[in-house]
Amino acid sequence: QVQLVESGGGLVQPGGSLKLSCVYSGFGRSHFPMIWVRQAPEKELEWIAGITNGGASEGYSDSVKGRFTISRDNAKNTVYLRMNRLRPEDSAVYYCARPRTTDSALTGQKLEILHRGQGTQVTVSS
Repeated sequence: QVQLVESGGGLVQPGGSLKLSCVYSGFGRSHFPMIWVRQAPEKELEWIAGITNGGASEGYSDSVKGRFTISRDNAKNTVYLRMNRLRPEDSAVYYCARPRTTDSALTGQKLEILHRGQGTQVTVSS
């Protein structure tokens, strides 16, 4: 059974930092491209970052490029999202997910999500 479990969310002041983690299981010994998406209240799900199965390539949305960094440790079956210089508009529920294709993981285009976690809340407020 596939499981993705996010952690690390919380309340942070504008300009602050957080690091999210996502532990995945149920994929056997294989590793797949992974992404982070987020959803703010009354807004659509937004792709923000993706990484290839080996971690060699990354992609970011314009809204987070230069502030967020995605990484992974395949030995720990974990994907991370380091978030710096957080803004109030970054407040959302953050999910890690496995997309169908590597291209969509890196660009967010034609995104089809195969598996997604339950999410972790990030609130940026003073």
